Amino acid sequence: MDENVHAGHRARLRERFLREGLDGFSEHEVLELLLTYAIPYKDVNPLAHALIARFGSLAGVLEADAAELRQVSGIGENAAVLLSLMPALLGRYQKSAMGERPILSNFAQAQTFCGALFFGAHDERFYIVCLDKSARVIHTEMLHRGTIDEVAVYPRPVVEIALRHHAHAVLLAHNHPGGIGEPSQEDYQATRALVAALRPVGIGVVDHLIFSGAKAHSMTMHSECGDEQPEEFSYFMRSRQVPGRRGALREGPQDGLVSLSEREL
Repeated sequence: MDENVHAGHRARLRERFLREGLDGFSEHEVLELLLTYAIPYKDVNPLAHALIARFGSLAGVLEADAAELRQVSGIGENAAVLLSLMPALLGRYQKSAMGERPILSNFAQAQTFCGALFFGAHDERFYIVCLDKSARVIHTEMLHRGTIDEVAVYPRPVVEIALRHHAHAVLLAHNHPGGIGEPSQEDYQATRALVAALRPVGIGVVDHLIFSGAKAHSMTMHSECGDEQPEEFSYFMRSRQVPGRRGALREGPQDGLVSLSEREL
């Protein structure tokens, strides 16, 4: 009898989603719907409430790693994998939706593309994105994967990757999963070292983005615009000369992406 009741509730949840989408769903109902695909013969409503209580929100549940999820009574391997898969799947979707070789000519585009690389990441990761002269993505590669609070980056592999893929410029991105999105002193030092290593081979660094959650800090934008950071900041229109202080954004003829200099960092 109970099985029929649960089956009817599951069917109603699915029909409601097909009819209305998720707009009318509460957070625990979204979890319920997901859990029905991992736990077939059980009322998952109490489990959905328990997950929200433990992790605080739907986002908190989906951002938890599989080991943390398994600590909740009733969550087995299938359910833990399904829930922890969601952010990575959303990131893959967002990256795919931009196309195979998207153009990253401004901060908004770069934030969307690079942000997708960190969906579901629980440790610190460092990526290099190789760009052609038109700011089109040629190649993306994770350089290093570290603990929750540190990641080591060395200039040599960065130069090798950029040369191998004939990059005109590179975009750097890493995340701070355990802290704020402001760059640390080590971040500035690492960026200066990479700028200096790439310059002799004629490859520029257009920006270094640091992600904390969905927010990104742009070293280029901060150097030029301070706290007034326009979302559509263009990597083609930035000032070529920032003499060790915040400069002004100016539009002028450009023959390609304008790169960061060590003096700006």
